[in-house]
Amino acid sequence: MNKKALIAMSGGVDSAVAALLMKKNGFDCIGITMRLFSNDDVGVDNHKSCCSLEDAALAEQAANRLDIPFYVFNLAEDFKKQVIERFITEYQHGATPNPCIDCNRYIKFERLFSRASQLGMDYVVTGHYAQVEEDPITNRFLLKKAADATKDQSYVLYAMTQDQLRRTMFPLGKLIKQEVREIASQHGFANAQKPDSQDICFVKDGDYASFITQYTQQDYPDGNFIDTQGQILGRHKGHIRYTVGQRKGLGVAFGKPMYVCAKNPENNTVMLCENSELFTHTLYAKDFNWIPFDVPKEAMRVKAKIRYSQQEQWATAQIADSKNGTVHIEFDRPQRAIAKGQAVVLYDGDIVVGGGTIA
Repeated sequence: MNKKALIAMSGGVDSAVAALLMKKNGFDCIGITMRLFSNDDVGVDNHKSCCSLEDAALAEQAANRLDIPFYVFNLAEDFKKQVIERFITEYQHGATPNPCIDCNRYIKFERLFSRASQLGMDYVVTGHYAQVEEDPITNRFLLKKAADATKDQSYVLYAMTQDQLRRTMFPLGKLIKQEVREIASQHGFANAQKPDSQDICFVKDGDYASFITQYTQQDYPDGNFIDTQGQILGRHKGHIRYTVGQRKGLGVAFGKPMYVCAKNPENNTVMLCENSELFTHTLYAKDFNWIPFDVPKEAMRVKAKIRYSQQEQWATAQIADSKNGTVHIEFDRPQRAIAKGQAVVLYDGDIVVGGGTIA
């Protein structure tokens, strides 16, 4: 009997080719698209969202071309609770969240695996650029970088559990993007040259502050810009409109370049500093997920990245609090604009050691 695979199909070229490769490898496949929100509800242009009606139609076309069953799962309520509202809450508390990580963690894998189990499927398959391998010595499953370094998505997958890794396949992990597009063209997929989705899918034109204001129907009042000594420098237009490291759009002239270095929602202040003051060697991370082992017994040398697009940097990581699992990370060189709420992900070569939320 053939193994069964549930293919998450977004309407993009990557998931379509992932489905094709799984079928070619003899799997019984079912394609599904996740309805995560209504574009009208969040004010997103259909042509710019990764969850539009057009995308669902493209996913269905690809499934029909492959002659595999296709369904749409309505996960809008889960997405609202686990992604949109987490995103808003984090911003309201002065953090800079990464909703793509929450979507992968709570929707694309947690909820998708639940549905896969209900349907009796052996594997969940996505078009992510990453690889899963089993360690023959420890028998643990490892998350590894993709062959295409320019498309590697291991950073946003760090929260995957051993059970999820055991039952997940990433067919594109050993391919480069151009190869994927060529395969799609050869098989007549309508989305072969479809551009990759950009930015946050539920936020129109990247204007997260307007989205939060509209969604919550709350007012985020003006407050004080202050320096690192607490001196008032001017007025800001609501703390949710600023992110750590920001220089442009402050709306106040200071006579020298000034950057956002911290936000305090409790007293509605936004702290500014000079560029040199944005650098620090140290961070603490919470909600940490270790992959090759349960918990490291001693300090370990790793490479770490504090944002998706950053080059990895040498650092030392160790458990700071064994009770709550907080991890202390000390970089060899100071890092610029470390932002609370973003993810820090640790690597040992191509292997993802683990990751957590910067606290």
